[in-house]
Amino acid sequence: MSHPLGAAVTLDELVTDPHPALARLRAAAPVSWLPVLGGWLVTRHDLALRVMRDAETFTVDDPRFSTARVVGPSMLSLDGAAHARHRDPFVPPFRPAPVRERFADFVASYAASLVSGFAADGVVELRSRFAGPLAVAVVADALGLAGAAAATVLSWYEAIVESVSTVTAGGPPTPAGSSAVGSLRSAVSRTLASGDAHSVLAAAAHGLTEDEVVSNAAVLLFGGIDTTAGMITNLVRHLLLAGLDAGALPNAIEESMRLEPAAAVVDRYATHDVSLGGAEIGAGDLVTVSIAGANRDPAVFADPDRFDVERANVRQHLAFAQGPHFCLGARLARTEAELGTRELFARLPDLRLAPGRPHEPRGLVFRKPPELYVRWD
Repeated sequence: MSHPLGAAVTLDELVTDPHPALARLRAAAPVSWLPVLGGWLVTRHDLALRVMRDAETFTVDDPRFSTARVVGPSMLSLDGAAHARHRDPFVPPFRPAPVRERFADFVASYAASLVSGFAADGVVELRSRFAGPLAVAVVADALGLAGAAAATVLSWYEAIVESVSTVTAGGPPTPAGSSAVGSLRSAVSRTLASGDAHSVLAAAAHGLTEDEVVSNAAVLLFGGIDTTAGMITNLVRHLLLAGLDAGALPNAIEESMRLEPAAAVVDRYATHDVSLGGAEIGAGDLVTVSIAGANRDPAVFADPDRFDVERANVRQHLAFAQGPHFCLGARLARTEAELGTRELFARLPDLRLAPGRPHEPRGLVFRKPPELYVRWD
């Protein structure tokens, strides 16, 4: 079966503005082979749900999964009983009540301190001065890594991401990435030895080996930094474009994630031959779910390209994925976005986009504006 629509999609389209191409695919070929991805792309909401909920047919547990090659097996790269064993010890700290009690005050106070640091400047690049530092600080505080400042944790994360990207492109793990994993392992070991009950790693250590705690700590870095920073940056951009402020929260958070999810795709591998959406997928084939495509499915969301903070069914979005790999830190990410954005608008009430500065989201996997300059008087 040929897939001319999928064959016509370019990498540049997917990185810059994927939505027109995703709409064409969703309407005519909702499961299409994309040579540029070397796999199938799923763009329809119901089919995306089917893939993410059926871990027996569409798995993450595959030797090609690059993250596992860098940090080791983790909840991100396992399915079934092994996945549950890795994930379950981390669930309690990220439930709604613990998040509220453990993180809300820290998020609000740290966001306030960040705004105070640039409030007198009149202009700031928000992703690097606010959204990113807030996300890093919260993850560093959650992990409680002994002897590691937030900036150090960020440096480890960046080295690990670069190593994963190199492996994805067909190369070996980088020396810097291996060194960062080693540094993370040492910090985790010190944290566990200290008995710091404040760290989410402490409880997990009762059910996992130390190496398994390390690999999952790395996964929490992945889930808590880029995606949360992108989520906050996209949210502020959407609010300002719509002429809204923090009064539109929390509905605006959900609508922003629907319209431009910070994590645009998730990968799975077919465990056997399977028919999906008119396509015949072979065992071992890469199956990429387009969260961005599913979130603008007109069969689910009316006028899907419009930012509508009153959308009644907005929580049907898939920005946090679905199934066994539903985002562990969804509640914490929402808390960061809401409390951080409230502090930002409360302290800079005339906030607006800086004129003449590009602010369009970019990225194949993680989508956010590379820069978001804002002004105030």
